[in-house]
Amino acid sequence: MHTEFFNLGFIGGLGTQEILLILVVLLIFFGARKIPEFARGLGQGIREFRNAANNIKNDIEQDAQIQQSTLKKESTQENK
Repeated sequence: MHTEFFNLGFIGGLGTQEILLILVVLLIFFGARKIPEFARGLGQGIREFRNAANNIKNDIEQDAQIQQSTLKKESTQENK
């Protein structure tokens, strides 16, 4: 019986046996001591990426609010 966990278009489906094989190869290649360091570094990279994305989103939202308030001020001044 083949259970698919991940369905990636470019790989197909990864089942339990394939995932276990990948984990064993990683364990042999990197060793038990390096895997937590690698995972920690990967987590920090993902966290930094999310923070940067949130900062960009906040900057865009602030610019939009400033632009809206500027347009409102201009329109009220024109109506006077």
